[in-house]
Formats: sequence, C-alpha cells, structure tokens
Amino acid sequence: MRHALFAAGLVFLIGAGRQPGDPLSRVGEIRMADVQGRIDHLTIDAEGRRLFVAALGNDTVEVLDLRGGSVLQSLRGFHEPQGIGQPLDGNLVGVANGGSGDLVLLGRASLRVLRTVALGSDADNVRFDAAARRFYVGYGSGAIAAVTEDGRRAGNVQLPDHPESFQLESGGSRLFVNVPGARAIVVVDRQTMQVQGRWPLTGAAANYPMALDEAAHRLFVGCRRPAAVLEFDTTTGTQVGVVPTVGDTDDMFYDATRQRLYVIGGEGFVDVFARRGGALQRLARVPTAAGARTGLFVPAEDRLYVAAPRRGNATASVLIYSVR
Repeated sequence: MRHALFAAGLVFLIGAGRQPGDPLSRVGEIRMADVQGRIDHLTIDAEGRRLFVAALGNDTVEVLDLRGGSVLQSLRGFHEPQGIGQPLDGNLVGVANGGSGDLVLLGRASLRVLRTVALGSDADNVRFDAAARRFYVGYGSGAIAAVTEDGRRAGNVQLPDHPESFQLESGGSRLFVNVPGARAIVVVDRQTMQVQGRWPLTGAAANYPMALDEAAHRLFVGCRRPAAVLEFDTTTGTQVGVVPTVGDTDDMFYDATRQRLYVIGGEGFVDVFARRGGALQRLARVPTAAGARTGLFVPAEDRLYVAAPRRGNATASVLIYSVR
C-alpha cells in the first residue's frame, strides 16, 4: 500500500514500492517549482540541515530545508552554476560559474557573496581539501586552480583538455582528474601542482564522473560511450575492470561502509554495484527520473539525494533515497 504525506513542498513516501533487501529505497522528494533547465551538482550543510543545489539552467543556487522539505531561498546572480562545495568545518560555500568563469565564495550562514575569484572560463567541478584548507576548481580549456578560503589563487596546473570530475586522496597528495577530451585520467600532485602521470582509457570514452575507494586502491570512472564504469588500480595506474552501467551518468559515489558504488544516470536510474569475487556486480537498478544524472551521497545520513530536472509536467525536484 502506498501513502504520501505533503509538507511545504516535501513529499514523504511510505511503503512506496519497497522490496525486502533493496539497497536503495525512495523515502521523499523536495520539489523546486520555479527551477527550469539543467541541474548540476549538490552539497550539504549537515549542521544547518540544508542542501545547496546548483541549478545551472536557472542561474540560481537553490537552498533546501531538509527538516521541513521546502525551498528556503533561491539565490540569484549566478551564471550557469556548476560545481558547488564547502568545508564541512568551515563557514563558506564555493560555487563555480560556467558562464562567468569564476568561483563565488558565499558565507554559509548569511548566504551573501563574500569574495569572487576570477578563473578564466567554464569554471566547473569544485572540491575542498580539508588538510590544506583549499578549494580546487576545474576550469577553462584545461586547468585546475587552487584557491584559499580568503580568495587567493594559491596554485594552478595545466591539463591537456577541460577537466570533469576529480578526486582527492586523503592519505596522500594526489589528485585524480577525468579529462574526457584526452580520453585519460591525469594524476596531479596537489602540493607541487604538477602533473605526475596520465592513465589512458581503453574500452570506453566520455569519462565524466569519478569515485575513489582509497582503502582498496581503486578508482572508478564513469563513461558514456559506451555506458560503463572502468576500474583502475591507483598503485599502478592500470585499468583492471569494466562493467556496463546506466546511460548518461554525471555523478557517482563510493559507499565505503557497504563497499558499494552508486552510479546516477540521466537515463532515469541509479545503478548499485558491489564487489563479488573480485569484480563489480550490479545489485540493483533503481528508478529515478528522466534527466536525473547528478546527486549527492551523504554517508553520515545513509541518504542519496538525486536531482531531477523539470521534464514535461514533472516539476524539478530532489529525490531522497534511504541507503540500506
């Protein structure tokens, strides 16, 4: 039996088609009635129970209340916001604008613009290095900039083409970067901001999202041509596996507790993989919505948030899944 509870834009789904043993169960939806166009990446203010959504096609950052399930504020003045990230123990939110090519630093409490850092063009993915207290931002025709919390450019590394997703290892200084135009992963030392290596892709191309299992020395790379996940050994740079997956992926996350990989695809599904006998095997294909290809996994909450754009009569929303 299916029931729905509505509260200020939030739909809680109780018993909505759950099956015993499902790795993901949809438990809610926060609707963003005024959002048009493509939605890019997300970040969370865990302490304030807010979700920040880069609504690229709407030129806004949507601030969602996770307690009440409503849109708290729609922040305007952005130009194709793409990447978004923040230090978990800090007071900033970094938003990368693809249209204006800059990194905007917002006060996490005030939501006001504190600093704007010009990068050049097409500012894209954002990551924060908690040890070095730096934002890393991919941009332009091939570069990653290091930016301090006070808005100072602290370093720059040139790449062979525009970077997409990248991951920072916590037990070392390497930065793994997807560069689809070069059909490669570029490895950067983020202390020296120098390229250390280049790992070619075989069997697939259009490598956009990326996830890291640092404990097992594995890097997972999501590709669109064909739709597949490539697996690399980070100690050798060798490609050690490939599995087919959902199409049009733009975000993927590794769940270290359960040793699972969540691959979000615009084809309208999340594929859930686990390691069986040394290889990745798909546990489930969970329905989402057409065009929903970005999201955020929050391990501390056992929640996966998936951003669904407006399509036809369907309002833009964030779909909420319980991980179990």
